[in-house]
Amino acid sequence: MNAEPDSLQRFLFENSPIRGERVHLDASQMSALEHHGYPPALRKIMGELCAAAVLLAATLKLEGSLAIQIQGNGPVRLLVVECSGELALRATAKWEGEISGGLQDIVGEGRFAITLDQKNGQTYQGIVELAGNSVAEILQNYMIRSEQIETRLWLSSDGNSSSGLLLQMLPEESPADPDAWNRVNHLASTLKSEELAELSTKEILRRLFHEEDLRLFEVQPVYFRCSCSREKVANMLKMLGAEEVSDILAERETIEVHCEFCNRRYEFDTVDAAQLFAEGFPGSPSRARH
Repeated sequence: MNAEPDSLQRFLFENSPIRGERVHLDASQMSALEHHGYPPALRKIMGELCAAAVLLAATLKLEGSLAIQIQGNGPVRLLVVECSGELALRATAKWEGEISGGLQDIVGEGRFAITLDQKNGQTYQGIVELAGNSVAEILQNYMIRSEQIETRLWLSSDGNSSSGLLLQMLPEESPADPDAWNRVNHLASTLKSEELAELSTKEILRRLFHEEDLRLFEVQPVYFRCSCSREKVANMLKMLGAEEVSDILAERETIEVHCEFCNRRYEFDTVDAAQLFAEGFPGSPSRARH
């Protein structure tokens, strides 16, 4: 049985305070990474981050978005992957020079952050130093240090598609099966990378946990979507102020802004600027291009 494309499926261990998720990304990841010429080694790491972001977003009752960010002093200065509560995905990175090797080789030393941006305006951000030799290790360390939640991740990526498995211990004062967490983690650790990448979720769970009582939930689709818009760019220009926008336009015919995620470009000329700062201006017709 082949892996389900662009999907996430949650599951629960019925007799233990443990939940899990499996994600597999194909077209959604390809769409998220196609807008820039990312080197193969960077695409692989970004694929793992995409899978991890979807897994973490799915554990939350999220009305907004979750963003994973890595800042380093290596050839890759910045990695950002964002996933919404509806499992809409986008990603971007900044790098220079030759990119090769694993995560530590391309990022070096730096910081790791997770930001929750809710639609109600509330924002939460946790920041820690990079600690781990892989995306999975960094996230596991973050969840223990910042959230005090036992979490294990297994990730696989070839740069074009990615898969991930997450197990998480739910709080319970006196679990009926105190050895369950160690047992299911030991079983999950026998999963090979190619099995995680190629098999369906049901086949993976059957191979790993055939003696456990599991409850599977409905499969959820994962897709690429960029949340940029001409209106958001217009609001950004309004924050600069009419005088600064006017000074910029005095030096050039148009102001051109491009989205770092999807590479869409937005242009504003003097007419747009005049409308922009007119009272009640809702935004001129879109002149966005790729």
